[in-house]
Amino acid sequence: MNPLRNKRLNLKSCFFSGIIIGILVGGAAFSIMVSYRLDSLYKRIAYLNQIIQDKNAVLEKFEKNINTRNLRVKRIEVALVFDGDEIDQINIERSIKDRYSSLLGKEVNKIDPDLIIEVVDKRIMKIEDKEYKLKVNKLIITEVMKIWISVESVNL
Repeated sequence: MNPLRNKRLNLKSCFFSGIIIGILVGGAAFSIMVSYRLDSLYKRIAYLNQIIQDKNAVLEKFEKNINTRNLRVKRIEVALVFDGDEIDQINIERSIKDRYSSLLGKEVNKIDPDLIIEVVDKRIMKIEDKEYKLKVNKLIITEVMKIWISVESVNL
């Protein structure tokens, strides 16, 4: 055979195989980038769906009671008088809000303030091997229930 013709065939085959390999590698890289982006978007959609479900649950409670003209508890605020760690303060506040979450949507007139105070007054709360004594200072019940609580560390 002709050596020039053989070299030309070899060059052409290398060129075309390079193009084919480049297309395959580029397609694989593109596919990986798109799948990563889709995964992150699916996670974001799941997070936003969770937020929507939480908001819908609160909205349903309020829609059930919208026909009445009485004031209803719409939000709970907790003010802590606390000199300790900020993380412990957040955990105590969250725990107190969880205890009062059943009051959301209830009529203000039908809530007994003495019972509300008794839920956390003079209680000892244990968080991360630390104990704290709670004392209710003040309670205001309107559309926003505000409760002021003093927190003292219990030393054993």
